[in-house]
Amino acid sequence: MKKFILFLFPLAALFAAAPGPEVTTEKDPTIPAEIETLLNKYGCNACHSVKRKLVGPMWQDIGAKGYSKKRIAALVKKPEPANWPGYPAMQPQTTVPKGDLDKIAGWIVTLKG
Repeated sequence: MKKFILFLFPLAALFAAAPGPEVTTEKDPTIPAEIETLLNKYGCNACHSVKRKLVGPMWQDIGAKGYSKKRIAALVKKPEPANWPGYPAMQPQTTVPKGDLDKIAGWIVTLKG
């Protein structure tokens, strides 16, 4: 039993020292700092990204739809799943204040493509 326990310690140390998945804390330069703060504050970045598809479409894909700022804000408050086939339906984000939502939507419309 003692030999087994002595074997486990180096093995555990080996796994503890092994590199895990790459995690980057570097901010995306294409997202203005104020917008990045809002996207993180309201959890938008949990489902959307600039460079890759996550649960929801990429920010550029949303901007490429050509929606107005007002339309984007309305879709955040009351999503229409038919606009994004192949993605799970977004939950209504009713707690995002209008001023912050206007800033986020204003940034998204600049991503037309």
